[in-house]
Amino acid sequence: MKLAVSAEQQELRDSVRRFLADRAPLSRVRELMEIDDGIDEILWRQAGAQLGLQGIAIGADYGGAGFSFAEQAIILEELGAALYGGPYLASAVLAATALLASSDDDARRDLLPAIASGDTIATLAFTEDDGAWTPEAIRLAATSTAHGWVLDGHKSFVLDGHTASLILAVARTDAGLSLFAVDPATAGVQRTALPTLDQTRKLARCEFASAAGRLVGVPGEAAAVLNRTLDVAAIALAAEQLGGAQRALDMAVSYAKVRHQFGRPIGSFQAIKHRCADLLLEVESLRSAVGYAAAAVAEDSEEVPVVAALVKALASEVYFHVAAENIQIHGGIGFTWEHDAHLYFKRAKSSELFLGDGNYHREHLATRIGL
Repeated sequence: MKLAVSAEQQELRDSVRRFLADRAPLSRVRELMEIDDGIDEILWRQAGAQLGLQGIAIGADYGGAGFSFAEQAIILEELGAALYGGPYLASAVLAATALLASSDDDARRDLLPAIASGDTIATLAFTEDDGAWTPEAIRLAATSTAHGWVLDGHKSFVLDGHTASLILAVARTDAGLSLFAVDPATAGVQRTALPTLDQTRKLARCEFASAAGRLVGVPGEAAAVLNRTLDVAAIALAAEQLGGAQRALDMAVSYAKVRHQFGRPIGSFQAIKHRCADLLLEVESLRSAVGYAAAAVAEDSEEVPVVAALVKALASEVYFHVAAENIQIHGGIGFTWEHDAHLYFKRAKSSELFLGDGNYHREHLATRIGL
């Protein structure tokens, strides 16, 4: 595996970081928190037209840039550091990976180019009211009729589900779990935004009442597609969490240098120095794990199911711990709405739960390796 960061990858990181600092600073993130859809459409279009971010890991045959997941992980890390709340994870990772993992080349050629350009915002709808991340929990039903497939049921906690222009829904058929492409403007689809702890990331409930859907692939193949997609998405989210954890650590260290107590910076006190050193060790350990996991996806390694569970469990716990310690090091100001520390804390908690927390992934890993 290639674990070293190349000059081109570093240039990509620098470009994305400059772009987000200029177009999506935390002041803009706060503005978008108050908007129902939470999407800066101009920023989204620029990300596609100027940097090609949405199609970075989509093959050139399907309108993308044809790079690997290693490059996409770098983008995700920078998005996480900036607390970007747009539909990148939903569209460029969840939806795109599901299509790439399916056997339906016609659907890939029809749907992926618009996702790669950013013209289509897509999402993957799979969880339901119990919030379970396992395929066995899916109850949305799909029935074949004389006029095509129709879906009945609902999905909850759909990432950017209330604004997506394409919903890929996993439903249960007589042949097993199957994947369907649904136009949210079609009759029988109703979407409702859900209140969330993390106001920078939007979730929705999607209801389907005899809603028409296009079968993607063949009936019964979606269980394997979903397993692959969730593994890749877990590593993608871990890369986001790494970016957030690094930024929270940077905030804590910077504040410890300028906040004075008893005539000296608080960072000079042993208790604060040791705390920051411990946090640095956690973040660097996570960086190594994310780099290895991203390389595993890029090279389509058989290790992906194992490293996905390991890295998501580690990332969830590291990010939450660093974000919480960042508030503690800031003291009283860290608890205020005006300070940005609480935004990272809320993102850390929501990311911990999204796609399953540490306990879920450790149990998932134990099951996969036969323990």
